[in-house]
Amino acid sequence: VIPGVRMVESRSCVQREGVYRWFSTLTSAQRAEFLYGLLDLCVPIELRFLGSCLEDLARKDYHSLRDAEIKANNPADLSGLTNVTDEVVRSKLLVSLALLGTDNREAAGVLYRTLTHIDTVINNYGLALNDGRTEEQFLLLFTMASNHPAFNFHQKQVLRQQLDHIQDILQVRAERARTRGERSLLFMVKLIVRRSH
Repeated sequence: VIPGVRMVESRSCVQREGVYRWFSTLTSAQRAEFLYGLLDLCVPIELRFLGSCLEDLARKDYHSLRDAEIKANNPADLSGLTNVTDEVVRSKLLVSLALLGTDNREAAGVLYRTLTHIDTVINNYGLALNDGRTEEQFLLLFTMASNHPAFNFHQKQVLRQQLDHIQDILQVRAERARTRGERSLLFMVKLIVRRSH
């Protein structure tokens, strides 16, 4: 074995381990977005191979998810999942998106109508997106929907805009919280300095 080749292989292994560690720290929404981006970089033969691998992995859960898959592809069942303020409904929507057939435009239309009312929900009900679980569910819902092949191009664009809007809301809230934290810290430092004099 050529010494330089071994060094490159060793460095590659270290980099791969770093990517694995980094990937394990991501949220579900970030993982889905990252994987979708990687798949978009693959050539057709790689995609077919990965599709075969995924099909084999998915086969293991086929029987346990069969009933959920039938519901996920039934527009009548999906039409009852409209209250996105309910955590159970959001969980069912996530499962439905995961199991939605790639060519089921009718079911995708029902999900689209439900998901595009998010502005109304946030504005009228003041949905607490700063709750970690709620935040993660909404980010994952819109990440999955905006990349799902069952939605048409226009629907994906609108869903991506909704995702961007949610991310903007979360970023503004995080910045406000950070600013409040910095102010509190500054106030405490000033108090300590005053007391020490």
